Amino acid sequence: MQLAATRIFTDDVDALVTFYERVTGLDIARVHPLFAELRTPSGTLAIASTRTVPALGEGVAAARQNRSVALDFHVEDVDALYGTLTDLADAVVLPPTVMPWGNKSLLLRDPDGNLVNLFTPPAAGRTAPEDTGA
Repeated sequence: MQLAATRIFTDDVDALVTFYERVTGLDIARVHPLFAELRTPSGTLAIASTRTVPALGEGVAAARQNRSVALDFHVEDVDALYGTLTDLADAVVLPPTVMPWGNKSLLLRDPDGNLVNLFTPPAAGRTAPEDTGA
């Protein structure tokens, strides 16, 4: 078994497509007016209209309800990427910050409020901050 995709249900497919294309620099495949896919070598982020939900079962998913999942994107240089996203300043939750485990992360919220973590693993010679117990 392998994880094939993560799907976001939204009331505004166009807004999410625009956001994820802007943040990732990748083209998103518009499979259907109600469905799009951001395909990467490691997985797919699917974006589906809430108009598709009844086909799965009435009320099984709702847009803008997630507060428990982060979408993680490994990027080459989070600082450089941050410098190109000045037009998304309102979406920034946390500017590039070295996390206790060593990754440098930039946290954003997409237009539906989903948490997006753009991270760069520790560079050679950079270590995680010491654990202060806090």
